[in-house]
Amino acid sequence: MDNLALIGMASIFAAGLTMAIGSIGPALGQGRAVAQALTAIAQQPDEANSISRTLFIGLAMVESTGIYCFVIAIILLFANPFWTALLSRAGQ
Repeated sequence: MDNLALIGMASIFAAGLTMAIGSIGPALGQGRAVAQALTAIAQQPDEANSISRTLFIGLAMVESTGIYCFVIAIILLFANPFWTALLSRAGQ
């Protein structure tokens, strides 16, 4: 097996691992945030608008972690700097 195939396999494995681990954290965080917001709204129904607004801002920030992991996985799959370095070194 040549070096290019090894880099390809490692990149695919790393991209899958990045998405697996990177999606667990935001999913748990969003679930906890929604549960706490619903509890807060049940205790103080008059503040529902304020709690909902803060909840949506917090959910957007939590979701950004998953989006960053997705971007890293896409870079590993399609714009891998290791492939270009290996190909340029092999061309010499």
